Amino acid sequence: MDFEYSDRVNELRQRLLAFMDEVVYPNERAYHEYTETAKDRWSIPPVMEEMKAKARAAGLWNLFLPESEWGAGLSNLEYAPLCEIMGRSHVAPEVFNCAAPDTGNMEVLVRYGTPEQQEQWLKPLLAGEIRSSFAMTEPAVASSDATNIQASIRRDGDHYVLNGRKWWVSGAGDPRCKILIFMGKTDPKAERHKQQSMILVPIDTPGVRVVRHLTIYGYDDAPHGHSEVDFKDVRVPAANLLLGEGRGFEIAQGRLGPGRIHHCMRLIGVAERSLEIMCERARSRTAFGKTLAEQGVVMEAIANSRMEIEQSRLLTLKAAHMMDTVGNKVARSEIAMIKVVAPNMATRVIDRAVQVFGGSGFTGDQHLARSWAWSRILRMADGPDEVHRMTVAKLELGSQAVGRR
Repeated sequence: MDFEYSDRVNELRQRLLAFMDEVVYPNERAYHEYTETAKDRWSIPPVMEEMKAKARAAGLWNLFLPESEWGAGLSNLEYAPLCEIMGRSHVAPEVFNCAAPDTGNMEVLVRYGTPEQQEQWLKPLLAGEIRSSFAMTEPAVASSDATNIQASIRRDGDHYVLNGRKWWVSGAGDPRCKILIFMGKTDPKAERHKQQSMILVPIDTPGVRVVRHLTIYGYDDAPHGHSEVDFKDVRVPAANLLLGEGRGFEIAQGRLGPGRIHHCMRLIGVAERSLEIMCERARSRTAFGKTLAEQGVVMEAIANSRMEIEQSRLLTLKAAHMMDTVGNKVARSEIAMIKVVAPNMATRVIDRAVQVFGGSGFTGDQHLARSWAWSRILRMADGPDEVHRMTVAKLELGSQAVGRR
């Protein structure tokens, strides 16, 4: 299996690396200082829009989207090293208009949206003019199984009426968020995977109420954030339905495959940066008469981190390659495996870096504390480890039963 980068990917990598050095890294502190000191934490740091304008002018924009009509036309395998670079900074994915949940929502609109829906919502998302949210998870049910959701989508003439309570609606607190994709049941009596539908809901529709902002280990992730949102008798035009009634689970599966692997790509970038600063710290810090880099336990931490990053990267590239060549369904096991492996790897590498930094590793002086919190929640986003392990086990048992391995 050849994972050598093409000339185009190498050229984009070099341009991205240079842009990160020249624009993103120097402005990270300004971005976070703004959110910490602004009167309204849910206002947008001006430096973000400045960076976005520079990225778009540089042609480093919408690289995630494989369809060449709308995006860069890169395969999953080609996008992987670029997404990894963006993952090195908490703010970088948005700079390049490659941040979740917008990426998944744009892919949904590209694949399943009508021309009218694409004109109204996809184009401004592609231009970075607005942001979006995805409302699937519910506090009252185990939402790692999407068939459990209880929110309702009821037809009423030329409209649908929505009722339900959602949470972990990422981006709903962002003042630029204008559209939500809502998943609910249109026919509770239908076959288990045909009960659900998805529909587009403008966030200013009467009955949509942000109940509260959720924190992740104390981080509110402002101004993007994660919210609990109540939908009470929300009326939206029937034309806002995506693909058709009973197609919601199908859309969710199509959306989650690329989203899961994008998370893993970014996590490798987080781990790489954490290992780099761990090594810098080890070379510069002295304890017990010699540098930390000369201490056997620190050398072991560095070596284990490098090995685990490389293993995760190879599995990610294999999964991306299979998604490109045989499709997401055939690549289910590899996607499930990397979704377990990458977040666990990243949290271990970051935790080792914290140990090497000592007290400062817990503060905001480094990116480690925020990165650990973000990496830890990704063990739960798009399904917890246990669900993905169950998928891997079932596929393994099935393949061995028919003698394929």
